[in-house]
Amino acid sequence: SLGDKGFEVQEALCTELKLGVPVSTWHVARDGFAEAVNFLALVTGSLGKIALDIMIMASTEFAEVYEPFVKGRGASSTMPQKRNPISSELMLAASKAVRQHAGLMLDAMVQDFERATGPWHAEWMAIPESFVLTAGALHQAKFALAGLIVDEAKMSDNLAVSRGLIVAEAVMMGLAPQLGRQEAHDVVYDACRQANETGMSLADALSADSRIASRIDRATIEALTSPKNYLGLAPAMVDRVLKSATR
Repeated sequence: SLGDKGFEVQEALCTELKLGVPVSTWHVARDGFAEAVNFLALVTGSLGKIALDIMIMASTEFAEVYEPFVKGRGASSTMPQKRNPISSELMLAASKAVRQHAGLMLDAMVQDFERATGPWHAEWMAIPESFVLTAGALHQAKFALAGLIVDEAKMSDNLAVSRGLIVAEAVMMGLAPQLGRQEAHDVVYDACRQANETGMSLADALSADSRIASRIDRATIEALTSPKNYLGLAPAMVDRVLKSATR
């Protein structure tokens, strides 16, 4: 309808709106729209993973983290002891819904000829809802993470439940220089079985093994079986992630 002025008007409009200039019409080329919603699905998927971890770690059995306390928030009308992780619940629900919309957007890419009869209209639900849900999930994540309560002592207690077995691999690698890789594996394997059958700690089981006691003192065994000494590159990895997020 604009004749040979079409491209000129298109560029002027996109410049005014600070948008990129598409190389072709968008009517049945839906990849850009599908990509946008799938990006939102990736964002909310990451938030959903965070939310699920918080919910599990906030359960009575773990009791390691809690969302910020606000009087009355997360309470139950019938069970006054409850402190539900409301933000995490909303984040997880939003992530599930946006993932469904992402699938719908991919399905809507298959359109008939130059003007869709149906697939295009499915986007009318998926696109706006995805943005609203993502915005809501980000808002809840900001609240939950900004004031997240972490019980380090409880985390330590939970690690101690395994009585040192959780770091068996580190113990094996620590013993390898003295025993050799294969013998270290066999010794730690036997010690783990002994610990499981008797309820003793891995450190006690190792100390009771003559193959270990004759070569390594108790202090070294205690150090090898301490989870605090099994962090590896995790702290450095966290620093790298934080650094990349500030770019």
